[in-house]
Amino acid sequence: MSDFKRLNTKILKKSGPVITQDHIYWKKIGVPVLIKEFGPIDYIDFSPIEPHYFAVTCSVRVQVYNPITKLVVKNLSRFRENAYGAVFRSDGRLICAGGEETNVKLFDVSTKSLLRLFKGHTAPVHRTVFMHGKPQIGSFSDDKSVKIWDIPTEKNISTFTGHTDYIRAGATCSAAPDIVLSGGYDNIVKMYDTRTETEIASVNHGSPVESLLFLPSGGIFLSAGGTEIKIWDAAAGAKLLGSISQHHKTITCLRLASNNKRLLSGSLDRHVKIYDVATFKTIHTLDFPNAILSLGVSKNDDTLVAGLVDGLVSICRREEEGEKKTQKKVSAYQFASHSHSATVDTIVPELKHDKEAKHDHHLRKFEYTKALDCVLLPYVVKKHPHVTVSVMQELIRRRALHKAFRGRDTKSLIQILRFFVRNLADYRFTRVLIDAANIFIDTYEDSVMSLPPEVGKLFVDLVQLLNQEMELSNDLAELQGMMSMLLASQVTTEEIDRSSLGTNDLQPSADAQKNLVVTLS
Repeated sequence: MSDFKRLNTKILKKSGPVITQDHIYWKKIGVPVLIKEFGPIDYIDFSPIEPHYFAVTCSVRVQVYNPITKLVVKNLSRFRENAYGAVFRSDGRLICAGGEETNVKLFDVSTKSLLRLFKGHTAPVHRTVFMHGKPQIGSFSDDKSVKIWDIPTEKNISTFTGHTDYIRAGATCSAAPDIVLSGGYDNIVKMYDTRTETEIASVNHGSPVESLLFLPSGGIFLSAGGTEIKIWDAAAGAKLLGSISQHHKTITCLRLASNNKRLLSGSLDRHVKIYDVATFKTIHTLDFPNAILSLGVSKNDDTLVAGLVDGLVSICRREEEGEKKTQKKVSAYQFASHSHSATVDTIVPELKHDKEAKHDHHLRKFEYTKALDCVLLPYVVKKHPHVTVSVMQELIRRRALHKAFRGRDTKSLIQILRFFVRNLADYRFTRVLIDAANIFIDTYEDSVMSLPPEVGKLFVDLVQLLNQEMELSNDLAELQGMMSMLLASQVTTEEIDRSSLGTNDLQPSADAQKNLVVTLS
């Protein structure tokens, strides 16, 4: 029995994304259906009850869509100017919305009638919330105030005025129904207690706050603004726990999904990032055709809706019902056809043998030229260059590459030279191909003048490319030396500063290391 070990070509293969259960789960979101509205989509909110209609706030109306048919089932158009931030109540029967008219309006979803009109703000109201467990509404306005309204009497119960700029974000939590969060364009997030009508915490996000979100426990809240999401401990007086920075443009909206185990963030960079709430690590990314202003996810993750800056509503629906029915039919058929045989016969699974690759076959027989020939075929070179490089690396290890290069015709020489020129700059292959190219040049250096012109031209291109790679390596080495000197000077400066302060801690600061250490590959 042969002890031949097959060539491992996966070492040089380009690494792809790690396929996880979350990746598969969110990939099942279907192709989006795009619906054009009149103006940017300000806000999207899903009804908490089935069939989980969603309200789209855009221009001078609030439209309620059926997620299955993608059609408008209700149209709330009692606005003369732009409407903002329409949200459902926890029972799905009422919708409240702010607007450019400085009022807060309360609607009955089933009849579309205007039930209440709350007047008192002096500037547009961009966000509204229903207070949990109370017949009250909170509103967040550009007049720099937060107001709490009593629904039965339409009276203003409380007013909080701590911000110095527009308030564009607000949040409440069912676990802490008396706590209200507000975030403004003054970079400040404030926490209020409606029982005592006092401000209990104030923190600086560092950028204009676009969205706020309480985690279900009520002990942690998130603020989004700029390119960062910051995590705060509400129970410890709004202490900063950490930050997430996965977007390269302004984050506009935050949502929870998967039974509050996943966090979604939408941004002007056209991406929706999905995080694991337990670790706040990114587990998946969804791409959209334009900048995202608003985001909504149904309770069971069946529908994901993004509102875009160009007025498009992107509705992504998870289509699993048809697949489940098909699987049930197949399983029923299999059970019916094998119900008797399964009790009598023992089914032995078919033993599958992996087919030996052609290059492995030739390497096992020490046919080095043939092994190289079979990985220089056009299909292999274009689709799987890592296999060609792996064979060359194995032939170098066996000190047989020069033998495989010898005695080749013009066509074969052109194939090899083109492969070198095309792939030498690929960081995965550079080290192996430089050695292989040097062996190739050594093999044919004495007969270069007798080779055809097209081969000679490729030889010149290969030599130039090798020189460029050498120059790049020297430049990177110089850069690495410069950075080492800068780091050493930083350490020396800190030693002097600390010695003047009478301290013995000579380690460079974390910030200095983070800013000065450069990894060169």
